[in-house]
Amino acid sequence: DNIAYGKENASEAEIVEAAKAANAHEFISCLKDGYETYAGNMGTQMSGGQKQRIAIARAIIKNPRILLLDEATSALDAYSENAVQESLDRVTVGRTTVVVAHRLTSIRNSDCIAVIEAGRVVEQGNHSHLLT
Repeated sequence: DNIAYGKENASEAEIVEAAKAANAHEFISCLKDGYETYAGNMGTQMSGGQKQRIAIARAIIKNPRILLLDEATSALDAYSENAVQESLDRVTVGRTTVVVAHRLTSIRNSDCIAVIEAGRVVEQGNHSHLLT
Protein backbone atom coordinates (compact mmCIF):
# COMPACT_ATOMS: atom_id res chain seq x y z
CA ASP A 1 0.00 0.00 0.00
CA ASN A 2 2.92 2.34 0.57
CA ILE A 3 3.78 2.86 -3.11
CA ALA A 4 0.11 2.61 -4.14
CA TYR A 5 -0.53 5.66 -1.97
CA GLY A 6 0.45 7.65 -5.07
CA LYS A 7 -2.38 6.21 -7.20
CA GLU A 8 -5.76 4.93 -6.15
CA ASN A 9 -6.52 1.40 -7.43
CA ALA A 10 -2.96 0.80 -8.66
CA SER A 11 -2.40 -2.75 -9.89
CA GLU A 12 0.34 -4.97 -8.48
CA ALA A 13 2.14 -4.77 -11.84
CA GLU A 14 2.09 -0.95 -11.74
CA ILE A 15 3.47 -0.99 -8.19
CA VAL A 16 6.32 -3.34 -9.12
CA GLU A 17 7.11 -1.32 -12.26
CA ALA A 18 7.24 1.92 -10.25
CA ALA A 19 9.48 0.26 -7.65
CA LYS A 20 11.85 -0.97 -10.37
CA ALA A 21 12.04 2.50 -11.92
CA ALA A 22 12.79 3.98 -8.48
CA ASN A 23 15.55 1.43 -7.73
CA ALA A 24 13.42 0.08 -4.88
CA HIS A 25 12.39 -3.34 -6.22
CA GLU A 26 15.63 -5.08 -5.24
CA PHE A 27 15.57 -4.07 -1.58
CA ILE A 28 11.79 -4.63 -1.34
CA SER A 29 12.18 -8.14 -2.77
CA CYS A 30 14.78 -8.93 -0.08
CA LEU A 31 12.42 -7.99 2.75
CA LYS A 32 10.86 -10.82 4.77
CA ASP A 33 7.38 -10.28 3.30
CA GLY A 34 8.45 -8.49 0.10
CA TYR A 35 5.88 -5.92 -0.99
CA GLU A 36 3.64 -6.85 1.95
CA THR A 37 6.28 -5.95 4.60
CA TYR A 38 5.15 -3.49 7.25
CA ALA A 39 7.46 -0.47 6.99
CA GLY A 40 6.79 0.78 10.51
CA ASN A 41 5.27 4.03 11.66
CA MET A 42 6.73 6.80 9.46
CA GLY A 43 8.94 4.21 7.75
CA THR A 44 11.03 3.53 10.85
CA GLN A 45 12.04 0.11 9.51
CA MET A 46 13.71 1.66 6.42
CA SER A 47 16.92 3.59 5.81
CA GLY A 48 16.85 7.17 4.52
CA GLY A 49 17.75 6.01 1.01
CA GLN A 50 15.02 3.39 1.04
CA LYS A 51 12.44 5.96 2.15
CA GLN A 52 13.51 8.29 -0.67
CA ARG A 53 13.18 5.52 -3.26
CA ILE A 54 9.70 4.64 -1.98
CA ALA A 55 8.74 8.33 -2.27
CA ILE A 56 10.09 8.39 -5.83
CA ALA A 57 8.10 5.23 -6.66
CA ARG A 58 4.97 7.02 -5.40
CA ALA A 59 5.71 9.90 -7.75
CA ILE A 60 6.36 7.53 -10.65
CA ILE A 61 3.08 5.67 -10.16
CA LYS A 62 1.19 8.97 -9.93
CA ASN A 63 2.85 10.16 -13.17
CA PRO A 64 2.56 13.92 -12.60
CA ARG A 65 3.27 16.40 -15.40
CA ILE A 66 5.16 18.61 -12.94
CA LEU A 67 7.45 17.16 -10.29
CA LEU A 68 8.87 19.13 -7.35
CA LEU A 69 11.92 17.65 -5.63
CA ASP A 70 13.20 19.35 -2.47
CA GLU A 71 16.64 18.13 -1.40
CA ALA A 72 15.90 14.62 -2.65
CA THR A 73 19.45 13.38 -2.03
CA SER A 74 20.36 15.33 1.09
CA ALA A 75 21.49 13.40 4.17
CA LEU A 76 22.10 10.19 2.20
CA ASP A 77 25.26 8.08 2.15
CA ALA A 78 27.11 7.79 -1.18
CA TYR A 79 25.52 4.43 -2.14
CA SER A 80 21.97 5.62 -1.40
CA GLU A 81 22.58 8.96 -3.11
CA ASN A 82 23.71 7.17 -6.27
CA ALA A 83 20.67 4.85 -6.27
CA VAL A 84 18.29 7.75 -5.67
CA GLN A 85 19.99 9.90 -8.34
CA GLU A 86 19.71 7.09 -10.91
CA SER A 87 15.99 6.80 -10.24
CA LEU A 88 15.54 10.58 -10.39
CA ASP A 89 17.32 10.68 -13.75
CA ARG A 90 14.68 8.24 -15.06
CA VAL A 91 11.61 9.80 -13.45
CA THR A 92 12.36 13.36 -14.61
CA VAL A 93 12.46 12.47 -18.32
CA GLY A 94 9.54 13.92 -20.26
CA ARG A 95 8.19 16.13 -17.51
CA THR A 96 8.82 19.54 -16.01
CA THR A 97 10.84 19.11 -12.85
CA VAL A 98 11.77 21.74 -10.30
CA VAL A 99 14.67 20.64 -8.11
CA VAL A 100 15.77 22.42 -4.94
CA ALA A 101 19.30 21.25 -4.18
CA HIS A 102 22.56 22.21 -2.57
CA ARG A 103 24.50 19.25 -3.98
CA LEU A 104 25.69 19.76 -7.55
CA THR A 105 25.38 16.04 -8.25
CA SER A 106 21.62 16.38 -7.80
CA ILE A 107 21.27 18.85 -10.66
CA ARG A 108 24.15 18.03 -13.04
CA ASN A 109 21.78 16.60 -15.70
CA SER A 110 19.30 19.49 -15.56
CA ASP A 111 18.53 21.48 -18.71
CA CYS A 112 18.48 24.79 -16.87
CA ILE A 113 19.89 25.59 -13.43
CA ALA A 114 19.11 28.85 -11.65
CA VAL A 115 21.51 29.93 -8.90
CA ILE A 116 19.61 31.88 -6.27
CA GLU A 117 21.34 34.14 -3.80
CA ALA A 118 19.52 36.36 -1.31
CA GLY A 119 16.23 35.61 -3.08
CA ARG A 120 17.45 36.65 -6.55
CA VAL A 121 18.59 34.66 -9.57
CA VAL A 122 22.28 35.54 -9.95
CA GLU A 123 23.24 32.97 -12.62
CA GLN A 124 21.52 30.47 -14.86
CA GLY A 125 22.48 27.90 -17.46
CA ASN A 126 23.27 24.21 -17.66
CA HIS A 127 25.83 22.46 -15.44
CA SER A 128 28.81 22.78 -17.80
CA HIS A 129 28.01 26.44 -18.57
CA LEU A 130 27.87 27.35 -14.90
CA LEU A 131 31.19 25.65 -14.17
CA THR A 132 33.06 27.77 -16.74
